[in-house]
Amino acid sequence: MPTSPYRLYLVDDDRFLLDMYAVKFKAAGHTVTAFSAGEEVLEALRKEPAPDAILLDIVMPGLTGFEILEVIKRENLAETSKVIVLSNQGQESDIAKARELGADGYIIKASAIPSEVFSETMKIIEARA
Repeated sequence: MPTSPYRLYLVDDDRFLLDMYAVKFKAAGHTVTAFSAGEEVLEALRKEPAPDAILLDIVMPGLTGFEILEVIKRENLAETSKVIVLSNQGQESDIAKARELGADGYIIKASAIPSEVFSETMKIIEARA
């Protein structure tokens, strides 16, 4: 059991999914900030203390999830955050690229219900090595 609630950033251009995941995490007592564009999350990361975890979609208008990961890595914006890619892109090459860019986890949306996304995210946050 977490000793305190976690802070999470959700980044996805799909409003329905953003709301669905946000409800799941908030119901468990966590603080969630939702972003529908990469530029918004980068701006927040430059200004605010890094969250415990960032759930990041890959395919989005404007900056892609990979581009966001590259900026986060280059500018050291989320050194203490667990970054989890949450995408419908499940090709091995995408998973390898996400890992290469520093992602701590990769969840394929199409094959995970919200409670699985929640439990996998908690597992990754709590596996602080």
